[in-house]
Amino acid sequence: MGPLSTAVTSPTPGSCGASSLAAVGLAQGLPRGGPNLYQPDAAGAPDPSRRVYRQTLLPEMPDLAPTILRQRLVIEGTSRTTISDAQIRGYLARLSDVCDMRLLIEPVTHRSDQFGWAGWVHWETSGAHFYAWEQPLLFFSVDIYTCKAFDAARAIEFTRQYFDAPVIAAKEF
Repeated sequence: MGPLSTAVTSPTPGSCGASSLAAVGLAQGLPRGGPNLYQPDAAGAPDPSRRVYRQTLLPEMPDLAPTILRQRLVIEGTSRTTISDAQIRGYLARLSDVCDMRLLIEPVTHRSDQFGWAGWVHWETSGAHFYAWEQPLLFFSVDIYTCKAFDAARAIEFTRQYFDAPVIAAKEF
């Protein structure tokens, strides 16, 4: 299988990733990749200050550091109620124990009026990020990255129980 292509955008204030913007540019007849693919402005015209870059993705990413253990887990789910600052901090602190990680600082949170809650915890062997949305639906996403092995199934089940998540999905890579 050959390389796959995808488009990614340069950072734009207030954006939360915009890979679908490449489709907008292509739908407007803009060339694929290169310097001529732009995110449109408010009127729908290509805006050269908002360039979309093309990158090539390999079907399977090569392991450039096979002697360094890296474990990643993304857990996403829906919740029945709005997730609070205290819940995020409590979750990240307890996740540290569930994953047997040494906590370096207490969990930190921040609320964005536009995007909702975010939280982060720093472990000696990396850390975890947490994001919670209230709109357009009650949804959360956890990104765990470590240089020490942990039990992914245990982290997933803990997350499901902690937030009483009606729906949960996870991917380890």
